[in-house]
Amino acid sequence: MRTWQRFYPEETPYDIEIPLLSLYGLLERSANLYPSTKAIIDGELELTYLELKDATDRFAQNLFKRGLQMNDRIAIMLPNCLEYIIAYYAIHRLGGVVVQVNTLYQHNELADILRDSEATWFIGREEQQEKLMKTGCSDLLTFISADIVRKDGAFSSTLDEELPELILDPKEAVALLQYTGGTTGKSKGVMLTHFNLVSNVFQDFAFTAEALKLQSPGERMLGLTPLFHVFGNGRLNSAVYAGATYITLEKFEIDKVVDLIRKHRPTVFPGVPTMYIALLNHRDLTADDLSCFKYCSCGSAPLPIEIIHQFQTTYGVSILEGFGMSETSPTTHRNPVNGQKKPGSIGIPYPNTDARIVDLKTGTEQMPTGEAGELIIKGPQVMKGYWNNQGDTTATLRDGWLYTGDIATMDEEGYFYIVGRKKDMIIASGFNIYPSEVEDIIYQHPAVKETCVYGVPDTYRGETVKAAVILKDGQFVSEAEIGEFCRQRLARYKVPREFEFRNQLPKSAVGKILRRILLEEERQRHTASEK
Repeated sequence: MRTWQRFYPEETPYDIEIPLLSLYGLLERSANLYPSTKAIIDGELELTYLELKDATDRFAQNLFKRGLQMNDRIAIMLPNCLEYIIAYYAIHRLGGVVVQVNTLYQHNELADILRDSEATWFIGREEQQEKLMKTGCSDLLTFISADIVRKDGAFSSTLDEELPELILDPKEAVALLQYTGGTTGKSKGVMLTHFNLVSNVFQDFAFTAEALKLQSPGERMLGLTPLFHVFGNGRLNSAVYAGATYITLEKFEIDKVVDLIRKHRPTVFPGVPTMYIALLNHRDLTADDLSCFKYCSCGSAPLPIEIIHQFQTTYGVSILEGFGMSETSPTTHRNPVNGQKKPGSIGIPYPNTDARIVDLKTGTEQMPTGEAGELIIKGPQVMKGYWNNQGDTTATLRDGWLYTGDIATMDEEGYFYIVGRKKDMIIASGFNIYPSEVEDIIYQHPAVKETCVYGVPDTYRGETVKAAVILKDGQFVSEAEIGEFCRQRLARYKVPREFEFRNQLPKSAVGKILRRILLEEERQRHTASEK
């Protein structure tokens, strides 16, 4: 028995059986079990599970007639909407590979992914045609408008001929090319198989849904995290498997989100830190508004401990932290629903998942309890590798273990804590400083809304600590005041030497603060000052 398994929900076995299902198989299963259950709510459009499967099959027939073949790569560049969901499962119905594309990408970023993935199909909205033309790849692609997806998916009649039989090996067949966010360098195409993604659905269900006694069908998931991101994509698959109603919105706009919550009363909310911060700062949201939530989880980026405490105090809602990444489909750890929860911890590994903390230099020596090292993970949700990138695959996957690049600790009860990324660690006068530790302290200041801590060049210390800060509306605090606040709570070498008050921080599409953009801005300022 692993140390952490003592804290598993009573209903959860240490290892679970994972069926050899395709992603389309998840939808087909729910259409058979829950045909009349409402599957999708997208504004005024609502589809049952049987209607969603029929819509998916009709669009799959459209793709088949156009010539789409098994293993073809098809880029989807759509926001959260019915069209994305239909296209996603239709592609899997034919054994194609979905290439996830961030809707915010400009033509140069889009070109990189299209060339790297060797995509030959593209599904998007008409307004993206101009962007696509600028990539230099448009002549190599078959463009399909989202309007066609909606027409086939929502308003057409039955199939006019049979689709070919779907024959694939879920453990080998790549379902998704999920490009890493590029927060630590050039994006890489993570190859996730059907088995990887289905495994994570079953792991998540065993660890959380059964402990919460969630109903299948009967639950309502608020799907706000972008579907082109691995976190949002994984939650969609989980919702479909559970026969839940997936309530979606194209763009996170806080007033619209509050209206959705009040109208549809979702029971499950997988969010990211910026979403919880926005809810916490909403002008008239009440505990009654959020009383519908049975389960709130956070992914994509660490959630500051102070925000967790404030959310619990203000709304009476607990947020269960976890850990995941594109390379793990995405979730590997979660705080248990029942039993011991540790704020600030990413929790304990899912069933069928093993994790270790190893030394940063060689990655071979297991670290003692409480000492920091690199987090490595093994499990059925771990990727097949990086697309057309054997070098990075070999460096990241070693002896069956995924080397995450995250620095973590494990306590005596088997709970894991992320303290930073190897590339984010600040070394000042020989001291190792983890940005997340400093950020947690800054978030405790009542005037602070958001912050990001990073290292900047220093001629004496090598690096020194800087914090970018956004203040809450109507609040003011001086650099000297917030510096003193930190000095009372941190060792002096960890206290930021500089605070930059800003109106906004650079973020990814899922709301993750992009430290690399701040570092690049700092590098440019440093270069300019030396001239």
